[in-house]
Amino acid sequence: MSIHIVALGNEGDAFHQDSRPSGLIRTYLGRSPLVSGDESSLLLNAAGTVARPVFTEYQASAFGNVKLVVHDCPVWDIFDSDWYTSQNLIGGADIIVIKYNVNDKFSFHEVKDNYIPVIKRASNSVPVIIAAVGTRQNEELPCTCPLCTSDRGSCVSTTEGIQLAKELGATYLELHSLDDFYIGKYFGGVLEYFMIQTLNQKTSEKMRKRKMTNSFHGIRPPQLEQPEKMPVLKAEASHYHSDLNNLLFCCQCVDVVFYHPEVTGIVEAHKIVLCAVSHVFMLLFNVKSPTDIQDPSIVRTTQDLFAINRDAVFPGASQESSSNPPLRVTVKDALFCSCLSDILRFIYSGAFQWEELEEDIRRKLKDSGDVSSVIEKVKCILKTPGKINCLRNCKTYQARKPLWFYNTSLKFFLNKPMLADVVFEIQGATVPAHRAILVARCEVMAAMFNGNYMEAKSVLIPVYGVSKETFLSFLEYLYTDSCCPAGILQAMCLLICAEMYQVSRLQHICELFIITQLQSMPSRELASMNLDIVDLLKKAKFHHSDCLSTWLLHFIATNYLIFSQKPEFQDLSVEERSFVEKHRWPSNMYLKQLAEYRKYVHSRKCRCSVM
Repeated sequence: MSIHIVALGNEGDAFHQDSRPSGLIRTYLGRSPLVSGDESSLLLNAAGTVARPVFTEYQASAFGNVKLVVHDCPVWDIFDSDWYTSQNLIGGADIIVIKYNVNDKFSFHEVKDNYIPVIKRASNSVPVIIAAVGTRQNEELPCTCPLCTSDRGSCVSTTEGIQLAKELGATYLELHSLDDFYIGKYFGGVLEYFMIQTLNQKTSEKMRKRKMTNSFHGIRPPQLEQPEKMPVLKAEASHYHSDLNNLLFCCQCVDVVFYHPEVTGIVEAHKIVLCAVSHVFMLLFNVKSPTDIQDPSIVRTTQDLFAINRDAVFPGASQESSSNPPLRVTVKDALFCSCLSDILRFIYSGAFQWEELEEDIRRKLKDSGDVSSVIEKVKCILKTPGKINCLRNCKTYQARKPLWFYNTSLKFFLNKPMLADVVFEIQGATVPAHRAILVARCEVMAAMFNGNYMEAKSVLIPVYGVSKETFLSFLEYLYTDSCCPAGILQAMCLLICAEMYQVSRLQHICELFIITQLQSMPSRELASMNLDIVDLLKKAKFHHSDCLSTWLLHFIATNYLIFSQKPEFQDLSVEERSFVEKHRWPSNMYLKQLAEYRKYVHSRKCRCSVM
């Protein structure tokens, strides 16, 4: 007989790692007189898809002949990396120990926000122990400022721990140190009590099963094995910000030039990117009027900093195409113009790296007053209409997301004629777009607009083989780095469009969407739906979506009894049929054994021990 304990959470002090003692579980196993045996760390991920083990496994003997298996996972990221293994271990746990350090509020919130919901969903009614480890070093009230992070090192109060235990129906313990008293008598006493309760429960269950087995001496029912683990698709990392940042350096599709008569050189940029970040540029380029913005400070900033030059030529201008020369904008502030290249690099990279911007400007201007003046103008440019400028302290304000995610988005310009310089003709309808965004986000379109092709000089470009809805979803991804297909068929159409324009990350997004939708369908819905899975498989193979095609083959094999009854199952190739038959679930052997068992039950006219 064995007892399975799962320990979750990190009891170490994040601020005193050097003096950190051995862990709670390891200390208990080493000191308890009821436990004997050696400990070993085993990698429990059979698929080998992660570099680190999900759990550290300790094996020992308790009460003489009871096998004690303890799985310890202190880090949520590792726990979350192999969801299948983690869920199975929690589902099979006899006792769960949750631990955190009272001086590390991050470990407490990791337990509360991540581990606790998983345990609640498991709902296997096993005993839970919450262990608060350590002596509180700092009990003052944490700062309540939303931008202040000083409360990260504050203590976790006893009230918070007790409240968490009440929500889970757990036993709450405070272990001020990992010595013999707290480990052996306090924590060990509670844990060993639950271990004895578990042994009594398992003994009773074993006796009950033995009685049921003795009442039926026929052949045993066949055991249904678990289906094969589905292949895992890894999402591709986003390169949205680097794409827009590279657009500034490659100088393609430039449609606005900034200069100052007293400053040598010019600065090239793109109206669409500038307007996506700032209402000042929207006002400057007539995307919005002062009435639309209704903020006098933005109007004043625009008038004080910039003026559009309508002259035919100006000093330092590059020779652009006479048909569509870039708009010339005079920067009224010479200091601001001298730093404009750094400011534009800051804007194109997401408008959140304030410290780097300030360092770049300080290297150029030297004088601290001039640096503060230029930084203040940048803040005015990025100001949201009708709101007080919240970007007052650049060093403490480090937004996790670039500004255009929560200010003026590029999605504002999607399928709108404002600043558009190209029009796609699809199924008799027109879709306006912006070359700068298309060139930055799609290599095929970059080659199309900058090569010796008809599209490079044409404003109206026909698109074939794609519906308007699919192409709009494709443009939405290019503009916003996200998309939400209406269904599986729409996602497949979008995947085909992404493959046509060689946008690999969008292909992966569509693959994950299709897989998620199919996995969420219950068996009854799979049996009754009109969606042709075999047709999806053939389209995925034709359009080089190897990950999706492999997953679909496994999906058909795992749901063999459903899909083998559908007429499209006959459309599988010989190679595909062979793969499905080899990996089918349930297996042919199991079905034969089940038929024999049913035949035996009916011949003996006895009651099935399973049903």
